[in-house]
Parts: sequence; structure tokens; C-alpha cells
Amino acid sequence: MAIANQHPFDSLTPGRILDAIEGLGLWISSEPFALNSYENRVFLLSDDDRQRWIAKFYRPERWSEAQLREEHGFLDELKAANVAVAAPWRDDQGNSLHEAHGFYFALFPHVPGQAPELDNPGHLFAVGELVGRLHAVSRQHAFITRPTMEPLNLAQSSREQVLTGTWLSPRQRRAYARVSESLLQLLSRSLWPSQAAIRVHGDCHLGNILGRDDSFTLVDFDDCVMAPAVQDLWMMLTAQNDQEMRSQLSELLEGYEENISFDRRQLEWIEPLRTLRLMRYSAWLVARWQDPAFPRAFPWVAGEEYWDQHIRILEQQRLVLEKPRWLA
Repeated sequence: MAIANQHPFDSLTPGRILDAIEGLGLWISSEPFALNSYENRVFLLSDDDRQRWIAKFYRPERWSEAQLREEHGFLDELKAANVAVAAPWRDDQGNSLHEAHGFYFALFPHVPGQAPELDNPGHLFAVGELVGRLHAVSRQHAFITRPTMEPLNLAQSSREQVLTGTWLSPRQRRAYARVSESLLQLLSRSLWPSQAAIRVHGDCHLGNILGRDDSFTLVDFDDCVMAPAVQDLWMMLTAQNDQEMRSQLSELLEGYEENISFDRRQLEWIEPLRTLRLMRYSAWLVARWQDPAFPRAFPWVAGEEYWDQHIRILEQQRLVLEKPRWLA
């Protein structure tokens, strides 16, 4: 009998993980080592040839089979064009997406290395060049089943996710409702045209870029969608003042434009995208709270201080949107 409130991932035991992978004809010589991944469950393993693998078990009902296969096809397309990405392993029948114990899963080659250092101009140039190579390929076609990023709809759904929960005190609820409504109005002024959307990585932060020296590889395309090119660049801009940010941007775009031109008008969408990410992050934590991994990893979300800080950050972002910086 199923245990009440049991999360689907609770059934993903080490034995079932090994059973699923060895069912593909691979002999695993190590216990699965869980990596820091919360949306899916991701494990590091070694086979009997000492090759290291990443096994990703996808969160049920998040993406359809067609959407997962489209992600894998995109990765194969990029790999064929010599873009440094971690493409999925395929079996003798050419299948990259497998199913076991109620989960879709895939195997990826382990990518060693570290994240780029964003105060290193050479690293910024290399990352820009890598993303430029990605976009030179990605803009040749469009996704069919993967969604298009729609900032206003995503911000609205994030707002509703937070406000319909029990996370906020009456004071916080009033403050969050007020600032989030202001942000929605400001975001409505920053919508990009549909023709600006291309296939993007979608979650191009430091944890998804690994390598050594000035050579990097993009991993984890789980959030790939249709969106403007700047979505894969803006998270590299971490400087705290405009002068340093312009310096980062200069190196990033110099590398990017080794492969493809960049429309500087997209720089106006950086702060709207940052705003959207801030709103979506808290809504994501709320939406996933029934997954036992989330209360363990993010216990502070249940505290009043977290929401006070979140509201302050959104207030600061409102001021930025009202008076955007000019980076070009």
C-alpha cells in the first residue's frame, strides 16, 4: 500500500537506480552518488571500464516524452556542429531516453572541471564564444514541443503561487502583493517580439558551465526553451557597478561575436529577465515544498526572515526597472 503523501522520488532507491542502468547493458562498479539537483534526481556513477557517467532521472509530469526527446535531439545537433555540450548516451537502437520504475531517465558523460571565474577576462571571452557557437546553431531551427518563455505569464503565475499559499504573514502578503503588482506592470513594458526567440540553454549559470583553463562545456539543458539570446548571457554579468559590468559584457560579447552577431537592443531585457528569475525562484521553492528534498535543503524558506528579504530584493528590483542602467 502506498504511503500517504509519499513523493515519487522516495521510491528511487539505490537498488532501483542500478537496476535501471544495468538494464541498458552497462555494468556499474560504484554506488550511485547523489549530486546537488532538486528539480530532477542526478547521480554520478562509474562503470567497469572506469568511465564516469551522470544518470538523470526526470521529475515525473514536468516534461512530456516528446519534450525530453526534443531536448536530446537539440544536444545531438549541437554536438554534431562541434559545440561543447554533454549530449546523452544512446543505446544500440539509438534511444537516448529510457524508462524504468515509473521514471524517464538518461545517461550523460561526466564532464570534469570547474566553473569559469567571472573576474577572469579569458574565461568570460571563452564562455561568450561557447554561447555564440551554441546560438549560431540554435537559431537555424525552432523548438516544436518546448515552450517559449513568456515573461508576463511566468511572473503572474509565480505571483499567484506565492500569494495563494500560507507562507506570508498578513503584513508580508500586503507588501508582496503591492510590489509584485508593480513589477508586473513594469514587465509589461519590456516584452520582446516573437521573432527574437531562439532555442536557448535557458539556465546558463555558472553551475552549468564546466571546464579547465579557457575550455568549457555546457551541461544540463533541462530548461531549454525558446527565448531571446540574452537569456544565455545575462547571468554571467555579476559585477556590482556599471563600469565593471560593462567590462564583463565587453569580454563576453567579444567572444560571442566570434561566431555570430549580437543585437545590443536585447541588453534592455536583462533586468526584466533578472526580475523574472527572482520571482520564479521563490515560487519554485513553494511549488516543490512537498518534495522532501526541499525542506531539507532550503529550511529558511519556512521562516519570516526569508520572505522579508525577498520582498526587499523585489523592491530594489522595482527601482532598477523604473530607471534601467544603460550597458551598451
